[in-house]
Amino acid sequence: MALEKFDSQVFMAPMAGITDMPFRRIVSSFGSGNLISEMVAVNALQRKNPKSWKIADVRNENYPVTVQLVGNSPELFAEAAKLVAELGAKSIDINMGCPVKKIVNNNSGSALLKDEILASKIIEATVKATPLKVSVKFRKGWDNEHINAVSFAKMCEQSGAEYITVHGRTRAQGYSGVADWNIIGEVKSSVKIPVIGNGDIDTPEKAQERIDQTGVDGIMVGRALLGHPWLLNKIHCALKGLAEPENPDIEQIKNTLLEHLRFLVQYYGEFGGLAVSRKHIGWYVRGLYEAKRFREEYTKINDIEKAKNLIDEYFSKVII
Repeated sequence: MALEKFDSQVFMAPMAGITDMPFRRIVSSFGSGNLISEMVAVNALQRKNPKSWKIADVRNENYPVTVQLVGNSPELFAEAAKLVAELGAKSIDINMGCPVKKIVNNNSGSALLKDEILASKIIEATVKATPLKVSVKFRKGWDNEHINAVSFAKMCEQSGAEYITVHGRTRAQGYSGVADWNIIGEVKSSVKIPVIGNGDIDTPEKAQERIDQTGVDGIMVGRALLGHPWLLNKIHCALKGLAEPENPDIEQIKNTLLEHLRFLVQYYGEFGGLAVSRKHIGWYVRGLYEAKRFREEYTKINDIEKAKNLIDEYFSKVII
């Protein structure tokens, strides 16, 4: 089964505090790739928490967005599925892989790897509640003594998931070590629904290698996008056999950063937008001339015009 109704084999990984609407707009501006929200807690949506509601509301975006849900209640997942459909989601992803302690201690995210019965009920309830595509993202297992990605994948398929994404690390690993693509290949061989592979993809060449190695239907890209929002489209073009776009030059990187800053201020307000921009600034200039000094100066600024002027001044001195 192919990834029907998707224009690309390449997917943005959901990243809390990063894959917000401003980041999606920037990534989208470079071309193709499937975009996803930050994770949204189903219990917070049920309470109509303003922050969670804002994350889930993708109606004003002119490209399709998958909204990712996290939680532990089948009933709340069903309610949330209906809500995010009204809020413009193209599809729904269920987070069963987040390793963060706060999420796990709530019996959500990767904690569900240890409770396949509850995980199945959540998937079934979500699928029943909405006509949208429902996918599940999970890890290879809880730890090296509890690797259950294959059985978990089969459960997802039987419960009605249209496709799955497998991160080749255990919950215990977090984001350390190296992703295990052999287990992702085993998952692909064990189910009929499409499988997306996730872990350590940072170049078009590596994406193609992993597809050739495992036969996965698509690739998910996460941390490699930080400071390189054009990468999703580069990988998309390479996998499609299209001419691969050149990496941006210094002027284009500067303009991208300024545009990203503008979107952040529009979305969060001046104070909030500047605060969020500080981490993105660090990623955009990583490895460039006097990047540390620039980051330190930028973190002290609380005025949008001064921030723009500092960016202009810095990039006028940078040579790749």
